[in-house]
Amino acid sequence: MKGKVIFIGAGPGDPDLITVKGKKAIENADVIIYAGSLVNEEVLDCKKEECEVYNSAYLNLDEIINIIKEAVAEDKLVARVHTGDPSIYGAIGEQIRELKANNIEYEIIPGVSSLFGTASALETELTLPEISQTVIITRPEGRTPKPPLESISSLSKHHATMCIFLGVGMIDKLVEELLEGYEITTPVSVVQKATWNDQKIVEGTLADIADKVKSANITKTAMVVVGDVLKPGDFTPSKLYDANFKHEYR
Repeated sequence: MKGKVIFIGAGPGDPDLITVKGKKAIENADVIIYAGSLVNEEVLDCKKEECEVYNSAYLNLDEIINIIKEAVAEDKLVARVHTGDPSIYGAIGEQIRELKANNIEYEIIPGVSSLFGTASALETELTLPEISQTVIITRPEGRTPKPPLESISSLSKHHATMCIFLGVGMIDKLVEELLEGYEITTPVSVVQKATWNDQKIVEGTLADIADKVKSANITKTAMVVVGDVLKPGDFTPSKLYDANFKHEYR
């Protein structure tokens, strides 16, 4: 495991939610580069005493790659620790491109996304029969541009369950775009720092969620979930456990 980079999803916040494989990689790492503005530092408690640790919140891409190149040249194992699961808004694509250009070996260990930490905090299933069988994972357009067909207003017309990253700081605009498709009575939940000790949950509808979010002083590090799965009332059970359903896998 020497002379390579391992991207690790550290989970949504609770340090117990890192995978066993991810924890083992941190334990074996000679160098750790972690997203300090988001990752719970407790996940690094198992590191070796002599391990070098860098906070990527203070580094640009070139600086990160230079640290990796120097470490790999010395046959060291580098743990690149991201929050949640690194495949969703983890900015690993640009890092992987640089690693490939420099012929540096790497692997990816998935993690529990904040999306699923949010669902657990809300004690809900995101896919209920006849209510929603589709989950849209997206973010509003900010400094990072989006393809026109992926606008919030366009996606809202599907009436699916929508999980929105990085949008709570522009909650008024977000609600305005969501109302292009959803009814004003559609349930909305906002979870800040899901699975952390200071987790905060705000629930409402598109009619009042913006005011509730402002009253709770939630401006970042939060997931917005929209859809009828949040307040489903009565619904048809899944066929999976139907007494008359014959299936090889149950």
